[in-house]
Amino acid sequence: MFNLQNFMAGVMAFIATLTGIFNSAKTITFEQAAQDLNPLSIVAMRARSYPGSDIQIEQTLSSNSFSDRYIVSYKSDGLKIFGLLLVPKAEKPANGFPVIIFNHGYITPEFYSPLEKYSQHENAFVKNGYIVFKPDYRGNWKSEGEPASTYFSPDYTVDDLNAIASIKKYKDVNPNKLGVWGHSMGGSITLRDTVVNTKDIKAAVIWAGVVGSYDQIVDNWQNRVKYKPDKEDLMLRTKNRDILVSIYGNYKDNPEFWKSIDPSAFVKDINTPIQIHVGESDNQVPPDFSSSLYDKLKKANKTVEFYSYPGADHNLSQGFNLAMKRSIEFFNRYLRE
Repeated sequence: MFNLQNFMAGVMAFIATLTGIFNSAKTITFEQAAQDLNPLSIVAMRARSYPGSDIQIEQTLSSNSFSDRYIVSYKSDGLKIFGLLLVPKAEKPANGFPVIIFNHGYITPEFYSPLEKYSQHENAFVKNGYIVFKPDYRGNWKSEGEPASTYFSPDYTVDDLNAIASIKKYKDVNPNKLGVWGHSMGGSITLRDTVVNTKDIKAAVIWAGVVGSYDQIVDNWQNRVKYKPDKEDLMLRTKNRDILVSIYGNYKDNPEFWKSIDPSAFVKDINTPIQIHVGESDNQVPPDFSSSLYDKLKKANKTVEFYSYPGADHNLSQGFNLAMKRSIEFFNRYLRE
């Protein structure tokens, strides 16, 4: 026999169950939702924090006529990461110097030194009134931790995002005037920076960046360029690639996963003006990696500039002065008071 009281009690219990499910769903945080994702995915990288630390001066280097030079350290994932810090000798602006995070290209970690290569680039920026901070990344030079592959591990980008948080605390820096420059591997880190940290980076410049999509990087890179890294270098550059392929399949079989870790698939979220430079005779990274990123940014109506240099190599040696002039002018446009 139908019992109204029992029926109503059942309805109320069912509603209570639904309410409990709904309420528990509401309490799931963004961080919790990202826990099951690969840590290289853009969503997972956005969910974690990058507190950085105070900058510690480890060594005062000999200065020159235009800058004071230091070896410094900061913390990333509990690791002590070293870096090169250049501070202009010019009069400090009222709100502090603008700063450029300088993301170097791939150099075999055991042979890397913060005082070798890129000095011409660094000096040009500091002469124009910018603090330059070049993090070494884990496993490079004296930095703690194991070296990683930028393209198949989040580690170097984590170190870079912690470098951004750290340099913003430095006494001579204007934290609201921060730019990022990156070459080659550093260009990949720079692009990922702008996708993960959509607030702090006011301008970014990429030279000959490894900024193609993952179908280009995984399956269509080394077979298209003349330069062939030695066995050890290739192993470090592709570290974790085979692990990801064994878990998720290749790009053709599982494009959604590879897009989830691809910063070029998230350009719609970028708020940073970006300038791209590429040498048309680059024999290490296909120039169309850069042109395809430019096309994606233009299609997304982002602020972007693109410059190619006929006959220029991977380091833009044959167009260096013009590329440097354009880079400084770009940073001046967005980082000056």
